[in-house]
Amino acid sequence: MTNIHPTAVVDAKAQLADDVIVGPYAIVGPNVTIGAGTQILSHSVVDGHTTLGEGNKIGPFASIGGSPQDMKYAGEPTRLVIGDRNTIREFTTIHTGTVQDGGLTGVGNDNWIMAYVHIAHDCHVGNHTVFSSNAQLAGHVIVGDWAIIGGMTGVHQFVRIGAHAMVGGASVLVQDVPPFVIASGDRAVPYGINVEGLRRRNFTADAITALRQAYKLLYKSGLTLDEAKVQIEAFGNAGEPDVSDAVRALLDFLNASTRGIVR
Repeated sequence: MTNIHPTAVVDAKAQLADDVIVGPYAIVGPNVTIGAGTQILSHSVVDGHTTLGEGNKIGPFASIGGSPQDMKYAGEPTRLVIGDRNTIREFTTIHTGTVQDGGLTGVGNDNWIMAYVHIAHDCHVGNHTVFSSNAQLAGHVIVGDWAIIGGMTGVHQFVRIGAHAMVGGASVLVQDVPPFVIASGDRAVPYGINVEGLRRRNFTADAITALRQAYKLLYKSGLTLDEAKVQIEAFGNAGEPDVSDAVRALLDFLNASTRGIVR
């Protein structure tokens, strides 16, 4: 049974599953859909054309589904879609998309998003990510699965952060961070492969060794990016499936980069 506090304001057009909890003074707008087991805690606002999946927990004073902070926005019915089992802590802001992009901001499943995080319009966040407090994404940023973004970090619009990458606290990120790479600083520079994170996620020793070799070719060999990619592809294709899959994920990211990678 849905549990709506008497002081909450839930529009009659909102669609709430039977066991949703809406806390004191929270507000839920007319174009919102909320899945089973999700909790909207006190003073939070869920608005816009927003869909929340199952088992999410939205912390106090969060603002979910607000209009994009884009001066071109003219009230179009753009969307925010959030998956399942996300923890979104207090004062976090996540905005809907814009028609200049795909009209959609997306957050996947099982993400841990700490206090005061901002995820701007048209961002796409994968699964199992961690955003430390005050991490800030500008518009159109893409964050891959299992990525970790340190507190007080600012990410420039259109930047891509690859799967299993880690960005240190108080970093300024204006170029892409390849998958598996640790980057930090103002402006962020690479510091090696996220070995401990990969071990925790059961990457094989051979795959980690191959990624370390790829990192050396990218950053330590003196090769141009195109030259390094040729050599990375050669040894990746010769490896076992786990090695080839990891190296291919890295190469696909490099080939799709438009802003260049951290150097």
